[in-house]
Amino acid sequence: MRTFKRLAAAASTLVFVLIFNFFLFRAVGDPKQDLARNPKLPKAAQEAIIEQRGLDQSQWIQFKRYVQDTLSGDLGHSFVTNRPVLQELVDALPDTLLIVGVATVLASILGPWIGLHAAWKRGRARDTLLTQTSVVLYSMPIFWLGMLLVAAFAQAWPLLPTGHATEVGSTATGLAHAADVAKHAVLPVATLTFGLLAQYSVNMRSSAISTMQEDYILTARAIGLTPREVRRRHIARNALLPVVTVIGLNLGFVLGGAITVEALFSWPGLGTLTLQAIQGKDYPLLQGLFLFSSAMVIFMNMLTDLLYRRLDPRIRD
Repeated sequence: MRTFKRLAAAASTLVFVLIFNFFLFRAVGDPKQDLARNPKLPKAAQEAIIEQRGLDQSQWIQFKRYVQDTLSGDLGHSFVTNRPVLQELVDALPDTLLIVGVATVLASILGPWIGLHAAWKRGRARDTLLTQTSVVLYSMPIFWLGMLLVAAFAQAWPLLPTGHATEVGSTATGLAHAADVAKHAVLPVATLTFGLLAQYSVNMRSSAISTMQEDYILTARAIGLTPREVRRRHIARNALLPVVTVIGLNLGFVLGGAITVEALFSWPGLGTLTLQAIQGKDYPLLQGLFLFSSAMVIFMNMLTDLLYRRLDPRIRD
């Protein structure tokens, strides 16, 4: 029953986003006026596009058509490229998944590990060093962190490329292509990893310190368990629960919102696609991107909640 209620809540939120999505981009601009200001389109072509896309109809008719098309998987066509919006998203998604996925895995492993060891050495030099470093990274804007990495590893020590997913004009295939992509992905992945790692480390440290004060931790120490066993079997498992929530929620936000990182490194993913859509006032593409990003946040929120119930039996009751 609780699972059904959670699914129903997620579905109702997605319906609200669907409705809000339609009116949001018509409140900030009129597609017909933007087409009329395009000097490259003759009057006849403008009228044909407006009629073809139903922009000459009333708002209500446009809304009904929008809902029907969206539910059938048709997100419309881009104003700029005239390609299906869904195809634009599908083409850009793998590049974003690559850097976001690798960064999330690295940050999810290293962040909690750093936070746990900082908590275990609370008040000592190791704790001070790890915690202060994490706080500095946590408070640093992601684009500024990326610029520092560019200055260090692309200018001071020119070891890594700073733009695109491959060398411009490259025709490499197979392992050579994979190596080229991996080399270009190092700086974007490092930027996202450091930003996420810092947050997970700070959260894990706070959660671990709270867990270490529980009675069962004192009992585990009293019965003769080694410090390593106490950390691994009792502290880490219980302290990870709040961090899992943060990781799950962050994945939805980062996947849809890696605009600054992709723009900084000219990485051809959803972030760059969003930037191009904003610059070109591509309303159908912006609607598709907003809907996809919102759906990802809602889905990850729901999945995290369900996973949390599996990890912590106390929540089920």
